[in-house]
Amino acid sequence: MPRRLISTGSPFERTAGYSRAVIDGDFAFVSGTTGYDYSTMTMPADVTSQTRNCFKTIEAALKEGGFAMTDIVRATYYITDAKDADAHFAVCGEVFGEIRPAATLLVVAGLYKPEMKVEIEVTAKRTT
Repeated sequence: MPRRLISTGSPFERTAGYSRAVIDGDFAFVSGTTGYDYSTMTMPADVTSQTRNCFKTIEAALKEGGFAMTDIVRATYYITDAKDADAHFAVCGEVFGEIRPAATLLVVAGLYKPEMKVEIEVTAKRTT
């Protein structure tokens, strides 16, 4: 299976020269995804909504590549304020429930734009 690039139409993808996801064989590598609602190109103010948007974008990219959320084996979370960790983790728990990928949370000084509170990247392995 040839390498396949997945795009969500974010203007950042072309400007920065990256793909939302790269499918390579039985693996999907999803880039750091922030909380934009790509249908409106707006960013909600709260970390809970941003985290939900991250997962919607990730799920759409995985689906386009022939993967499911249950295929996720690794997740890395970046948040800009440690006080947001509990709200962020609550959404992660809803989404990942029994999937329970290996995961790491990093609190960072900032992301590309100041309104970005969270960024998530995942790796998935096809389980079929």
